[in-house]
Amino acid sequence: MGPLGGRPRLAGRAELLLALLPTVTVLLLLWLLKLLSNQQLLFASLASSAFLIYLDPGHRTNSVRTLAVSQLGAAVLGTALHAWLGPGYGAAAGGLVLTIALMVATDAMHPPAVATALNFAFRAGTGEGNLLLFGLAVGLVAVLVLLQRGSAWLLARVVRP
Repeated sequence: MGPLGGRPRLAGRAELLLALLPTVTVLLLLWLLKLLSNQQLLFASLASSAFLIYLDPGHRTNSVRTLAVSQLGAAVLGTALHAWLGPGYGAAAGGLVLTIALMVATDAMHPPAVATALNFAFRAGTGEGNLLLFGLAVGLVAVLVLLQRGSAWLLARVVRP
């Protein structure tokens, strides 16, 4: 078992190889953001998602469905509350509560999504709330889920601790 009860730990070199995919994914996201927008803070939660995926890619918290439902739902809720209440603590509090309710109702628990709701609620109207770009970034992280699962499976069979 791993340090938090997740997947078994691999040998040092294999762990570094597995950590390489989320690192490259987050760096790619940052590079794309620099080219396409000014949404740095909105993507901080996706960096957290990438690390969770590395930690245990097979856990249901890190499934493509859970990632998509929670992250995209949080972005939409944060944006809607920003539009309705304006930027501030009311929109952020509503986004937090509704995102948690969404995750519970859909059985799609992905904790970094709470930060997504807060960021969209605070900043969606300042030119930093591009839902389409965020959706594309979530898609890139979803591909990371599939790559990490495949890599973990392959490394566990090729490299023995």
